[in-house]
Amino acid sequence: MAHIKWTEQAHGWLREIFDYIAQDNPAAAHEVIRSIYDKTRTLRRFPEIGYKYRDVPEGEIRILLYGHYRIAYLIQAPDDIAILGVFHGALNIERYLP
Repeated sequence: MAHIKWTEQAHGWLREIFDYIAQDNPAAAHEVIRSIYDKTRTLRRFPEIGYKYRDVPEGEIRILLYGHYRIAYLIQAPDDIAILGVFHGALNIERYLP
């Protein structure tokens, strides 16, 4: 089973998502964040489930879809995954990914 590590940048994106949703509905904000974490746990068993975004020197960046969000992650080794960010589908992730 793969080990999943969240980058500080990815945690920052989650905080922004939470804060935005919580302005109107704190309970929904908690549910969205919990669901995103749950979705990423799928990567432990199926690291290549997301679509391939591009290769980088450190490994392979893939995108896992969840609702309106795209979860960008880096497969550094078969058992080593780094969550790079969680982006709303309307954002141009080219601006944020290496």
